[in-house]
Amino acid sequence: MKEKFYQYIQELQDTITASLEKIDGKATFKQDIWERAEGGGGRTRVIENGAVFEKGGVNISAVHGPLPKTMQQYFKVGDVDFFACGLSLVIHPKSPMVPTVHANWRYFEMYDKQGAIVDSWFGGGQDLTPYYLFEEDAQHFHQVCKDACDKHDTTFYPAYKEKCDTYFYNAHRGEARGVGGLFFDYCKKTETKTMEDWYAFVTEVGNSFLQAYCPIVERRKELPFTQEQIDWQEIRRGRYVEFNLVHDKGTLFGLKTNGRIESILMSLPPRVQWRYDHHPEEGSSENDLISVLKAPRTWV
Repeated sequence: MKEKFYQYIQELQDTITASLEKIDGKATFKQDIWERAEGGGGRTRVIENGAVFEKGGVNISAVHGPLPKTMQQYFKVGDVDFFACGLSLVIHPKSPMVPTVHANWRYFEMYDKQGAIVDSWFGGGQDLTPYYLFEEDAQHFHQVCKDACDKHDTTFYPAYKEKCDTYFYNAHRGEARGVGGLFFDYCKKTETKTMEDWYAFVTEVGNSFLQAYCPIVERRKELPFTQEQIDWQEIRRGRYVEFNLVHDKGTLFGLKTNGRIESILMSLPPRVQWRYDHHPEEGSSENDLISVLKAPRTWV
């Protein structure tokens, strides 16, 4: 399974980066091949200063070795080895009218000291973080997510949509990071689901990503915007940074397993503002967004 899924994410990285380069029309992805001293490595691709995308990364990695003590405590296991591979992406557009997007699809195995697999699971998801609320964009993104889920199990979308709303939440701010999408983790073999079933589901979601995001970019990338709207975008980007550094499990895992720091923190936007006690005006389009972030909606 690990070879099969790693082959899939290599191909998906190629497909996604080629599609985003085509939309941008100016910038291309710079590639870094890196190795991890403890075992494994990855292929990081970053785009910067494009016509549409200000900064973004589409990264794959496959790492292995002894599970560090801190992560043994986190997973509540003893002295085991691990393998983890996945694709992680974050795209920060230049225009405040175009939403930031994040996605991740991953596979994890744990082994005893004889090399036998003692546990394995899939995880992942995709979510949308707009700066200005276009309801039809949120509806489109969620509809694509729901369609991908429904092909495999009609209980998946409502369950994983709720998990997304719960997970991508800045508890210290009392607001969601964005308008959500899907979040799933610890997708393991059960009486009704094989690991092949989970592979089919996760790759279905991965294959739906461009359909979920690219039409939104195409609709919004030419809209005019003001300096005040850029300021708002950068203030909201600050909330994005807060989530990634305070709450995100993927960031935590990377930092605690001696991951490549540049790849882990490529999710951070290039320009951010933190203004003291900032609140948008009542009745403004900025406040419309905040009202949705404080009370997640059912989009489809």
